[in-house]
Amino acid sequence: MPDQPAADLHGTALPDRSSGWIRVRGAREHNLRDLAVDLPRDCFVVFTGVSGSGKSSLAFGTLFAESQRRYFESVAPYARRLLSQVGAPEVDLIDGLPPAIALQQARGASSSRSTLGTLSSLSDVLRLLYSRAGTYPDGADHLPASAFSPNTADGACPTCHGSGVARSTTENLLVPDANLSIDEGAIGVWANRAWVGQNARRMITKLGIDIHAPWNTLAQADRDWILFTDDEPRMLLMGNKGGEASQYHGHWSSAEKYLMRNLARTPSPAQREKLEAYLAEGPCRTCHGKRLRPTALAVTFAGVDIAEMNAMPLSTVCALLDSGLEVQARGTDRHGAAASSAARSLVTDFGARVEAIIGLGLGYLSMDRSSTALSPGELQRVRLAGQVRAGLYGVLYVLDEPSAGLHPADAEALYEALRGLVTTGNSLFVVEHDLSIARNADWVVDVGPSAGVLGGEIIYSGPPEALAQVDGSLTADFMFDRVDATVLSAREPRATRTFEHLTLNNVQDVTVGLPLGVMTAITGVSGSGKSSLLTAIAARLETDVGVSGTAQRIIAIDQRPIGRSPRSNLATYTGLFDAVRRIFAATDEARARGWNAGRFSFNVEAGRCPTCDGEGFIAVELVFLPTSYSSCPSCHGSRYNPETLEVRYRGRDVGAVLAMTVQEAAEFFDDVPSISRALGTLLDVGLGYLTLGQPATELSGGEAQRIKLATELQRPRRENTVFVLDEPTGGLHPVNVRDLVRVLGRLVDAGDTVIVVEHDMQVIAAADWVIELGPEGGDRGGTIIVEATPSDLLDAVDSVTAPYLRRALRR
Repeated sequence: MPDQPAADLHGTALPDRSSGWIRVRGAREHNLRDLAVDLPRDCFVVFTGVSGSGKSSLAFGTLFAESQRRYFESVAPYARRLLSQVGAPEVDLIDGLPPAIALQQARGASSSRSTLGTLSSLSDVLRLLYSRAGTYPDGADHLPASAFSPNTADGACPTCHGSGVARSTTENLLVPDANLSIDEGAIGVWANRAWVGQNARRMITKLGIDIHAPWNTLAQADRDWILFTDDEPRMLLMGNKGGEASQYHGHWSSAEKYLMRNLARTPSPAQREKLEAYLAEGPCRTCHGKRLRPTALAVTFAGVDIAEMNAMPLSTVCALLDSGLEVQARGTDRHGAAASSAARSLVTDFGARVEAIIGLGLGYLSMDRSSTALSPGELQRVRLAGQVRAGLYGVLYVLDEPSAGLHPADAEALYEALRGLVTTGNSLFVVEHDLSIARNADWVVDVGPSAGVLGGEIIYSGPPEALAQVDGSLTADFMFDRVDATVLSAREPRATRTFEHLTLNNVQDVTVGLPLGVMTAITGVSGSGKSSLLTAIAARLETDVGVSGTAQRIIAIDQRPIGRSPRSNLATYTGLFDAVRRIFAATDEARARGWNAGRFSFNVEAGRCPTCDGEGFIAVELVFLPTSYSSCPSCHGSRYNPETLEVRYRGRDVGAVLAMTVQEAAEFFDDVPSISRALGTLLDVGLGYLTLGQPATELSGGEAQRIKLATELQRPRRENTVFVLDEPTGGLHPVNVRDLVRVLGRLVDAGDTVIVVEHDMQVIAAADWVIELGPEGGDRGGTIIVEATPSDLLDAVDSVTAPYLRRALRR
């Protein structure tokens, strides 16, 4: 490699720890404007800027994408043949680029069998520990490690097949009306007047049970036998064949066996639906929800079985394992020196893995936590913990908002872990909105000045402290306190609801007061129970809807995706695309061709591109690597066939409209009320940078949540509405948070109630009431520490949040 210059494009010196520059020239990916920038290797570099400014396009779409492309060139010819389909970033030159690993925010696997333990490999170590050094019952055979996994034939509970849940029936389900007699059809699963019901009644009568007595008057032993017995006796019965009496042998099956057998056999969807009404889902009766065979659950370590160990918060597991080692060291465990040595080795390895996860603020999680229940930020930190332990050298790590979902107190521990990657000889590029992390970086790249077509430029690149001298930087305004300080001012609630005995997850038997007609912020360290409390409150509010003086409508706006398919996008979800299609159908060209609004849907065969079926991209399965996507070679991402794109409105075809950002579209359709109203609400919640056709699968949880909020804001207003939001500021720059706070304030001013789970100090300062949970996460949380106005919270000695709120208010 040629000698590296001592300074970047703007004359800024290379940091002392850096071995040279990564030079980027002519970057044009997405909204990047042919930008050029020099970035130091072996340093902690933070990319800042308003949401949609182009930070991710530079960090992920350009730098990581080019590193990935170069990796493809180094592997097998089979992969190289696919390179033309994978595509390369729009950039003229990148040199000095190390091999890169991207840790992006993404939703967990769709299967509940994927857990924190399997994602982090903790489960592998724990299974070996129980297999090699567990305490077995006397006379029990030694089990392989696979026997402690619910995802293998060796280990899965035979009843629920390792799911932990089973569909079963109960007396109440089988007998909906206990006042009826058997003859009157008390046992609903039997077709009472058909052959099945007649046969059952004859056998029950043969047994001496009164079929004419109300069900609830029968002896419980008789009722249990009729419904649940495993016995299948044969009886000689008197029937009627061809109008004449005849004898036959009846074969008894309990109501439960009849239900399960027919459910397994029937090919009829209607019959299956009817039978499923008699079933309920609950913990498996064999494993009691633990997912494993009884033989595996009989093995213990430190006095608990592996399922119990998996259900404990990680912050408590290591101490328990250490106590198990002490038992072995005292010679009270019968496995001897070999098992003791194996246990010490495995516990040491397990402890190192767990400590890496706890160091990233995730000690409140348990190993059996389903990956579907992990937030994108939690998933990213789990993967980051694995990289911290990997000990790689000379790698470029590219991270996407690793602080997402973290309380400021937890973010400090995160920073130490990130810094550790750099001190071990790696480069770290982080897209981040947490300005406390940016302040402590080695280098800051501020992208802007605004979002979408108004962004894509380098506002500043250099040491963080010098950003204070840049006048046009919105990041600098908040990073160096150039905005007006927030003045705390709490509104008076119109009433207060008290909720008693709230219980969910780690929130146990809590009583809380909720003011109505104001904004309440629920805060606390990560894992303290905030979302659980919010869910429990929302459930109680739902039961009160319509009662005088209470909420008339509850709108829960969560971070779940707005669609599972790329066909679902911002325009379709908000409904504004219906109006767009009607506008195109009303053009002279469309009328002349006889086309209606349906022709302009990319889900209709007549109008969509036949190559990509209206998706706009082609998926490339690489087998050994994650699936890659590239723009459709026929429609070039427009989704439509050439004929449909011939129809234009104000010079734009329908594909070009989908490619517009919300900001562009708001100007383009400013005189179309049905569209501009929807676009205006999207702008209000800080989503002006998204394109109308942005696939749902590419949206972060925070973006999906704000799209839902914008959709609700379009609808006719109702009095006494309660808006429930879980961390709506995810993925937002402080200037966008300020805009969101104004929107939430307008809802309150209109008479609505807003309840929001948040870590952002801007939101907490703007709230009228704060509920803080803690004192820690997991089983050490779930307790209400403070209920107060933000002003009173500042003086609460038990509050973990108060010091950070004081800092945000410059007190």
